[in-house]
Amino acid sequence: MKIETLAIHAGQHPDPTSGAVMTPIVLSSTFAQDGPGHHKGYDYSRSGNPTRGTLEACAAALEGARHGLAFASGCAATTTILHTLSPGDHVICGDDVYGGTFRIIDKVMKPMGITATFVDMTDLALTEAAFRPETKMVWLETPSNPMLKVFDIERVCAIASRKGVPVVVDNTFATPMIQQPLGLGATAVVHSSTKYLNGHSDVVGGLVMSNDDELVQKVRFLQNAMGAVPSPFDCFLVLRGLKTLPVRMDRHAANAQIIAGWLHRNPDVARVYYPGNEDHPQRELIRRQMKTPGGMISFVIKGASGTVAERSQRFLADLKVFTCAESLGGVESLIELPAVMTHASVPAETRALLGIDDGLIRISVGLESVDDLIGDLDHAFSASR
Repeated sequence: MKIETLAIHAGQHPDPTSGAVMTPIVLSSTFAQDGPGHHKGYDYSRSGNPTRGTLEACAAALEGARHGLAFASGCAATTTILHTLSPGDHVICGDDVYGGTFRIIDKVMKPMGITATFVDMTDLALTEAAFRPETKMVWLETPSNPMLKVFDIERVCAIASRKGVPVVVDNTFATPMIQQPLGLGATAVVHSSTKYLNGHSDVVGGLVMSNDDELVQKVRFLQNAMGAVPSPFDCFLVLRGLKTLPVRMDRHAANAQIIAGWLHRNPDVARVYYPGNEDHPQRELIRRQMKTPGGMISFVIKGASGTVAERSQRFLADLKVFTCAESLGGVESLIELPAVMTHASVPAETRALLGIDDGLIRISVGLESVDDLIGDLDHAFSASR
């Protein structure tokens, strides 16, 4: 079946008891057994739940995976998969990643003896040079957060495969509607299902999908042992969101392409970072790897009167349709300053090297009228001069 059909039907069947078309929310914490150890597939909701199982099956189908595992947040999914490593192991990570991912690797895993090298994976020679005998995992986001770099998944995976190292791809920005990393050689895919997969800014969740049976066995054990699992109601909401993911992603991308072009022509903007721009340094790779450029844009505002920091603060305060908030991927348009919001945990010197400064603004383009969104941005540019 095509992915649009899988988004609606994968892993789902009418309830055999009532005939309900929509997957029921099974709130029970425990399940009856015919005798000690003789259960019907479920014994305790931390270990497994029918609603969660349906979400896991549907999400796995969208990524072309045999296995899906749901978590209470994207950070929970990240932390759990990193716990498959051991003290002394080394991770190669893209230099531009979500601030929460950086914090987990640098502040949670590092004290446990797991080290990391952060590298610009657009440079494949630099990436290959970062491998050590103790390297046990490669981690990358593409497009990256917030600079929207695009890394060549297939070539990075080929390098890692020659060295026997698994590759984990954070596919949150793209979603399986835009790219499917497992088909390009990745070992596992992670998502913050809080974002596009749910799509309505009312759930916090995470997912891991993989075809690697050994890795999945480890992650599934940790999922149960560590217990960072989502509630059945949250699973139901993400499952509902998946049904409209294909049409939502089309609209996100269509709106973003128009807005990115408008920003590119705007005299108040110093630079636009968007995978759909013709001047994007990875444009040929983007055409090959991604079906659309997606719905995320970052841009640098010019200073005008006062400092860039002052103007960026005024700019966000003057917006009426866009909401100044962290997160992304909802139906509504969100806007933020990564340097003081999503990436505040990244050291200032690292932010400076990456270009995450006080003038960098990140937009999650929503589903509103693109004319209203451009009108709102135009007003804020004028008011902040």
